[in-house]
Amino acid sequence: MKVWNATASRMRCMATMRVLQTYLDGALDEVAARRVAEHLEDCRRCGLEAEVYQEIKTALGEQDRTVDPRAIERLRHFGEQLARGDASAHGDHGA
Repeated sequence: MKVWNATASRMRCMATMRVLQTYLDGALDEVAARRVAEHLEDCRRCGLEAEVYQEIKTALGEQDRTVDPRAIERLRHFGEQLARGDASAHGDHGA
């Protein structure tokens, strides 16, 4: 039977939150990943936090990454203006 210790629990929560993104990326070593997984199973608050982060990560990964070629051309033109030292590229319109 586990005895609940509020201080120890908060410490595990803080340690878990520090590495949560790394854990979700699958970049933690096996021992640390196992500890995080066990904590997420035991701690409802951290488990829910991890679920939200995972949902956000999944949603961002599903976004359409197509860029409008006209936007690229506008950025290229703006960059060329900056390289030439064109004052209008800096927002200085003769003021």
